Amino acid sequence: MKKLLFGLAILLFCLAAPYVFQTYGLKTVSEEDLPDEGGWAQLTQGNIYYRWHEPEINNGQVVVMVHGFSTPHFVWNGMKGFLLDAGFRVLVYDHLGRGFSDKPNLVYDQSLYIDTLKELLDDQNISESAHFVGYSMGGPVVGHFAASYPDLVKSMSLIAPAGFMIESPTANMWTLRPLIGEWFWNIFAPTMFFNDGPIISTDPLALSTEDFIAGARTQLQYKGFVRSLLSTARHFNLFNAEATFAEVGRLEIPTLTIWGTADGVVPFSGSEGLLELIPHSRLIVIDDGGHNITYAQPTIVGTAIRDFLNEGVKL
Repeated sequence: MKKLLFGLAILLFCLAAPYVFQTYGLKTVSEEDLPDEGGWAQLTQGNIYYRWHEPEINNGQVVVMVHGFSTPHFVWNGMKGFLLDAGFRVLVYDHLGRGFSDKPNLVYDQSLYIDTLKELLDDQNISESAHFVGYSMGGPVVGHFAASYPDLVKSMSLIAPAGFMIESPTANMWTLRPLIGEWFWNIFAPTMFFNDGPIISTDPLALSTEDFIAGARTQLQYKGFVRSLLSTARHFNLFNAEATFAEVGRLEIPTLTIWGTADGVVPFSGSEGLLELIPHSRLIVIDDGGHNITYAQPTIVGTAIRDFLNEGVKL
């Protein structure tokens, strides 16, 4: 009996030690952590980090950039210049739980992301329709927002948008179960999300592997970051947003979709489903492009969105 208890104690220690190592000493994000540019918008559920990028010549149009599941606003760094050069004001922000935004203990579901985006627009006095760019999970966030507030959405640009797998491959995964999920995600989040190998690109504006890892891993020092990822995986349907996109398709909002054929996260085959639901969408295909096209090939992506929006400005 003593040996059994001793063995159980050793097992519990082996399980607890890496969890404590990963979570001990995490700090709460504060205003002191914010970059020199940008600031916090004080919203109902917490403070959202945002930053405006202003063009030299303003064309009167606003572009709102909505990032994906785990990497915050820096994913737009390489491509935003194309929009600024064309005269667009560009608003970037970090979702709650990500980047320099607050990381409250909430249910990170569809309503939270929609409500937060609407509150941010209200806080920034954006009352007229704007252009929205959504990357990965940001795609369905933009889609859900457009379905809820169609009058505020002038156009959608979707980059490798999530939401086109009918069945969720994570629906019954043990890594999402209570307690087990908290243990697993806190231990393995650094390797699950920020260890995709080098960014291979000939684009001079591409993020370097070092800059990407540094920007992404900065979040790991903050209490609540991993919790927000896990809650999103549990409560936000990343794999099937077909009903919403079908509704958006009927609204005939001008739409551009950009997808890489070698996307290993959101398979390129999803583009067929998107075009069925939004048949008027223009599709830009990046041969051999992966899921990281936003920051690995920002010239192609930024140019395509700029040209698409320039056409829309004339409408």
